[in-house]
Amino acid sequence: MKYGFIGCGNMGGALAKALSCSTTDILLSDPSPNTRDLARELGCVVGDNETAAWECERLFLAVKPQMMEAVLRPLAPILRQKKPLLITIAAGLQMDTIESFAGTELPIIRIMPNTPVAVGKGMILYCCNSLVEQETLEDFLADMSPAGTLDRLDEKLIDAACCVSGCGPAFVYMFMEAMADGAVACGLPRQKALEYAANTLAGAAQMYLSTGTHPGQLKDAVCSPGGSTIAGVNVLEQRGFRGAVIDCVRAAFQRNKELG
Repeated sequence: MKYGFIGCGNMGGALAKALSCSTTDILLSDPSPNTRDLARELGCVVGDNETAAWECERLFLAVKPQMMEAVLRPLAPILRQKKPLLITIAAGLQMDTIESFAGTELPIIRIMPNTPVAVGKGMILYCCNSLVEQETLEDFLADMSPAGTLDRLDEKLIDAACCVSGCGPAFVYMFMEAMADGAVACGLPRQKALEYAANTLAGAAQMYLSTGTHPGQLKDAVCSPGGSTIAGVNVLEQRGFRGAVIDCVRAAFQRNKELG
């Protein structure tokens, strides 16, 4: 088979759904009972880790960083013989660490996706080692293209970048919920408040992506002299909004380094 998934949690399952290859070329391995439900939904098969390592050309390692060594050590004899392409999504773990767990040199692609891959709007950072052939990389990127935007990055920058793209959706959801809570406090029905907040965030992001205008300039364009927007911006500045966001990204980065 083309792809095996060792780990089928939220991210592993979302990636399996997003791949453009035939679902009959996918094998799922995860002890969770939800795995069989996902396999039925996709029309793919379920197996164990050893079967995935033997039968699949490419293995997604979609397990937590602290579980990676325990998953790979028992597979080392198979990996040494089969030399499959490994695709790791583990935060903090560099490719040479993955190789040390596997006990052999292997072609490895490291990706840092985020949860919007489930709706085709993901931001997927990636890098690879020298054993990954260009043709293999291009084929993998084509298979992953329905998941969202893929961007190549030096591995030394991956841990910092994923604190924005990987962790960022959680921060954005908190901001969206808080905006909606404020609107509800002003009398707006919650469903309307959430819908308006979500569409506003999506539209504002698209404004930057489409124009490339600095966010500070885009913010200034909304702030009329003496208006309601600048009054709200003033409160955010008083409450340390920017500093809190900077600190949360730095805290996520520090945790990534600890996991590695």
